[in-house]
Amino acid sequence: MCAQTNQNEKQVLSFSAFLALGFAVGGLTLGWFVGSLVIMFDGVYSLVSLLLTLLSLAASRYIQKPSKSHFPLGKAILEPVVIAIKAITILMIVGYSVHSAALAMFSGGREVDASIATAFGVVNVLGCGYAWWYIANKSKHFSSGLIKAESKQWQMDTLLSVAVTLGFVVAWLMTFTALSGYSVYADPMMMLLMSFYFIKVPFDMLKDAVKELLTMTPNHELCETVDRDIVAVDKEIDQDMDIELAAVTKVGNELRVSVDIHTSREQINTCEIEKTRNALTKRLSKLPLDLQLTMNLAS
Repeated sequence: MCAQTNQNEKQVLSFSAFLALGFAVGGLTLGWFVGSLVIMFDGVYSLVSLLLTLLSLAASRYIQKPSKSHFPLGKAILEPVVIAIKAITILMIVGYSVHSAALAMFSGGREVDASIATAFGVVNVLGCGYAWWYIANKSKHFSSGLIKAESKQWQMDTLLSVAVTLGFVVAWLMTFTALSGYSVYADPMMMLLMSFYFIKVPFDMLKDAVKELLTMTPNHELCETVDRDIVAVDKEIDQDMDIELAAVTKVGNELRVSVDIHTSREQINTCEIEKTRNALTKRLSKLPLDLQLTMNLAS
């Protein structure tokens, strides 16, 4: 990872941590003040988000420090490890929210001061929405699995805030109708409905992280791009040499490509090998990942 990308990553993660701290303090304080378990839960989620962001920031800084003795192949593997931890933690929070909402549904609902809660919800939605937009926009300009995971984390926080706010609004509107007695069920019902979506996002994060940890084949689009570039280089080089893609994996911010060089000649010039390597590197380096190219002479 280049120095500029590393600096941008640290800035985005620091911004995310600062914002998460504000939402955590605000949610826990207001939730305790008005006696709202939902707002308290939102504050707890923000606090966990802060801890996960600090974990990402620590991992980002540690990855940049040289440590060949402990990580001879580099520290890129730490990125999917951190993402997996974040995904598992978020899944646990979602599971707890489903459990709490289900208990509320079967125990008479949950009544809160809708006016204060709605005002807090609107502020939360705007703040989380801005954080989500800002981080997602930054992730388009440089490749970082940690930043993408951070963006998804804020996406979930935004949607959680929307669900909570809508629950308060619906509960407040229902108090003016003949269904006022059911208004206490609005909030847990919204939480249950949104939880079905929340489960998908961290599950996809965990699935992708595990694939990288097991060095499995990355997504089809990336493999197709690599294969297309190798075929293009194969057409450019000496006709006595054939390049064949042996393996492609993605680990963190590293793209690891292994190719086999086939030739009908008994001997091959070192300059030709170097020329082929340069051609492959030039094409594959256009991808927003750190290229690790391995070339093997095959019989």
